[in-house]
Amino acid sequence: MTPELRQLRYFVAVAEESSFTQAATRLMITQQSLSQQINALERILGAKLFDRDSRGTKLTDTGALFLPEARAVLNRADEAVAVVRRAVRGETGQLRLAFLASTANHLLPPVVRAARERLPHLQLTTEETTIGPLVDGLFDGRYDLAFTRPPQVPGLAARTVTTEQVCVVLPQGHPLADRTELTLSELANERWVMTPRSSWEPWHQTFDENFRAAGFTPDVVARDASVQGLLGLVAAGVGITRLGWSAHNLRRTGVVFIPLAGEVMATEMVWQPHNTSPALRRILNMVTDLAATTDLTTTG
Repeated sequence: MTPELRQLRYFVAVAEESSFTQAATRLMITQQSLSQQINALERILGAKLFDRDSRGTKLTDTGALFLPEARAVLNRADEAVAVVRRAVRGETGQLRLAFLASTANHLLPPVVRAARERLPHLQLTTEETTIGPLVDGLFDGRYDLAFTRPPQVPGLAARTVTTEQVCVVLPQGHPLADRTELTLSELANERWVMTPRSSWEPWHQTFDENFRAAGFTPDVVARDASVQGLLGLVAAGVGITRLGWSAHNLRRTGVVFIPLAGEVMATEMVWQPHNTSPALRRILNMVTDLAATTDLTTTG
């Protein structure tokens, strides 16, 4: 027969108080109930734990040996309860985060930094990827949460983290580089560099609609799958491109960012709606609070 945790707590209280009366007061039970439980514990162990006489209550030699063991069991039980409570509150466990390559530079550092400070028991793994693998990873469970431009696919839950100005990126020295704002229609005669259509067709369909609304089809002279590659092509004078303002952190020389009138771009947290992980909910709320107090388009 194994002692109950309650009996171990009662034993430790009596040992620490050296008094059944004081231990009963501390435990908020009657002295009679306490004595009964200690007697039951001694029967289970087959050993006398306390000597009581006119001078008070003291541990027997066996009781003194048992005291650190009882404390260790109680401490371990308390730790186990704390682990479960942290898990229920979403403060522990593991989350796999994906960052779209164009958002990782400015979003990954503040998100991970805040998680380490506020949720030190939560283990995060991070991965920078492109939109296709990112969406696939959400659907097949490889990622719990992704930070991305709106993927424009059904079946995923989303919450906006930031919105930012969309800019046209021009090479330094371009005739329009001194403008404070441009419209897309003013760029009809420019050569463009863009990502491959195969990178994510829903985005390119939206781009097509934007250009049609501006009255032209862009002359795309080169393509590159990465934001850094597009910026390099612009700096080399190959063509111009269109990116969110946050991309200016990736290249400080050779290019100029000019806001496009009336155009904004969102970054979202995206996840599977059936993912009920408390840790996921905790991170979602943490990032939402962070975004409300920090300009996440300029951090990094």
